[in-house]
Amino acid sequence: MTRISLQLLALGALSVVGVSSLRRPFLSTTTTMTNIKTTSGAFSLPNRVGTVHTNDNYSKESAAAASLCKATTLRLLLKEIRGGASLVDSDDEDWSEDEEDDDDLLFGLDDADDFDMAESDFAEDNTVDRMLDAWKKTPPLTKAYLSASFAATLYGYVCNRNEFPAALSLEWKPILTKLQLWRPFTSFLNFGPFGLGYIMTAHFVWTYMSTLERLNHDRPFDFWIMMVFGQLSMVIGYPLLKLSPRFLGHNLSTFLVYIWSRYHEGIEVNMFELFNTRAEMLPWFFLAQTFLLEGELPVLDFLGIVFGHIYHHCKTVGILRAPDTLVNWYNGDSAIALRIRNEYAPISSDFEMVA
Repeated sequence: MTRISLQLLALGALSVVGVSSLRRPFLSTTTTMTNIKTTSGAFSLPNRVGTVHTNDNYSKESAAAASLCKATTLRLLLKEIRGGASLVDSDDEDWSEDEEDDDDLLFGLDDADDFDMAESDFAEDNTVDRMLDAWKKTPPLTKAYLSASFAATLYGYVCNRNEFPAALSLEWKPILTKLQLWRPFTSFLNFGPFGLGYIMTAHFVWTYMSTLERLNHDRPFDFWIMMVFGQLSMVIGYPLLKLSPRFLGHNLSTFLVYIWSRYHEGIEVNMFELFNTRAEMLPWFFLAQTFLLEGELPVLDFLGIVFGHIYHHCKTVGILRAPDTLVNWYNGDSAIALRIRNEYAPISSDFEMVA
């Protein structure tokens, strides 16, 4: 018990003993406990009630002494409470802690750990919400390209032992003999087998391809020409150089990153929260990453940088531009052109708000 409780009990005992010492020893007493609860805890006061066997006067005096003892004790108690003293002893503190632990078990709480867990869940929810919101705002061609790549890769993972579907790969014989003209385009859906490398490449394409498409929101046909130029350069250039492409989608990502870096020369880019580098160094960082992950010289990725440089030069000097027929069709009244313009309208409005 605490110091205060001991003082109160001692005071009560001395008061009763002082009164009883003036009387005869035939006064027997029985003891009960009066429980008092405060905001700081709970404790007990002795309540000695005289049981008289021979003389009523002794009973009255004993009762008066007991009342005096209780009144004095209560005055001291109120004085201590006003003074800010704590009335909870170590046992009461243990009881309070046990009660809090019981409340935690009852409501499923675990103090800091549960708070951190709830905060972590909230952060995860925010991350998912941000990703979903970013996907909704992805430009139409980038969204269609990534969706088709994921569908083809998922089909190969489930039905073809995690290998890209052969019917979509680049094979010149069926293209020329069977007129399977989709192959030069669908081969760029191949970012590699499903795994960490695929996820990283898809993220790079999502980031840089969508940025380039946004930059050309008012003239999306220029972006389409850029994509066709990159694809044709690789489809025609690799066979001429006697190179056998495997993951054309991965090579196309290097092409896109180089062009993006030329649009953003001089700015700093954070790499996986590890270090910062300039935008023009980003394609070369990807070359090093391919070498470290695949263990071979990234010749095809290097050619993607070369083709990107050729495109950027031709675009800058005005050699390469969208044909007037395509421009007139996009600005025309056909249903497809109108639908495409409606897809780019929210992006254009975002740029107008920023401006």
